[in-house]
Amino acid sequence: MKRLTSLLALAISFFSVIACGDGTKTLLPNVSGKAGEIIVVVNKGDWEGAVGNELRGLLASDCPFLPQKEPLYTLINITPATFTNIFQLHRNIVFVNIDQNVTEPGVVYKSDQWAQPQCIVLVNAPDSDTALSILKENGKNILNAFEQAERDRVIINSIQYEEYSLRKAVAETFGGSPYFPIGYSMKKQTNDFFWISYDTQYTIQGVFVYRYPATGKDDLTLDNIIRHRNEMLKANVPGMFENTWMTTAEAVAPSLEYLKYRGREFAQTRGFWEVHNDYMGGPFISHSFYSKDGKYIIVLEAFVYAPRYDKRNYLRQVESIIYSFEWEDQQEKR
Repeated sequence: MKRLTSLLALAISFFSVIACGDGTKTLLPNVSGKAGEIIVVVNKGDWEGAVGNELRGLLASDCPFLPQKEPLYTLINITPATFTNIFQLHRNIVFVNIDQNVTEPGVVYKSDQWAQPQCIVLVNAPDSDTALSILKENGKNILNAFEQAERDRVIINSIQYEEYSLRKAVAETFGGSPYFPIGYSMKKQTNDFFWISYDTQYTIQGVFVYRYPATGKDDLTLDNIIRHRNEMLKANVPGMFENTWMTTAEAVAPSLEYLKYRGREFAQTRGFWEVHNDYMGGPFISHSFYSKDGKYIIVLEAFVYAPRYDKRNYLRQVESIIYSFEWEDQQEKR
């Protein structure tokens, strides 16, 4: 028990060490671990009890709108005694510190503590019941912290290794653009519809950027978004055979929520796509919002085709790309 307490104290003490003695930031190694993984540091008793159940329900519930069941995140339990240097470099860490000496229960969020780009969530509680309450009260923020961290890693990579010609072409037509990493290429370009994709032998990660006139009434309702989506895809995304084209699957109704992300308001639609008169299909996510002059609805859509593989990480990657959208004046300030 004394050894466990010492290890916990040592690990937690790192949360207060973020700079060198001269005030300059320490050079950190790159993070380890796979995309979509989270290390959960908590003792076995709590992992197998109510605290662990709450964490699994929060972070490992079914990822929405995937054809097969996949968890939001893959959780790896590490006890405090085995939380050594090798695990401290992981990209995502939840540290549940249950100690009767805790005087300020709550959640602490840290970035780039032992590696970069790293996301760490520390839950401090004097007992298991308090830890459970903290997780229930702060669950949404904890999940959002990891979602944002995973998204930012893709966006940083897209900006650092950008295929600039794609952003330039999209921005010239739509007044702004996402950042596309090297490997993506233009498959189709018209006055109102761009199709940009990263294709391998067995997978497709695609982005559509298109627009249509705004009417000022019901522009961002689900029915209107899906109606225009189907019209645009029928006209621009043919299937492999005659009389086939991409459309919205009707077996599972799409979802709609209104979000604000870094100053940009949009309607986010999730659902499934399929090819009319064929058997291809997969998940999609789209952002619909007004152009700067208010004359158009601009749509950014990410979709995945990966029949041989799990799709969570593929979709999260391409979804992050559409989250990287910036107007031209924002891009000029970089």
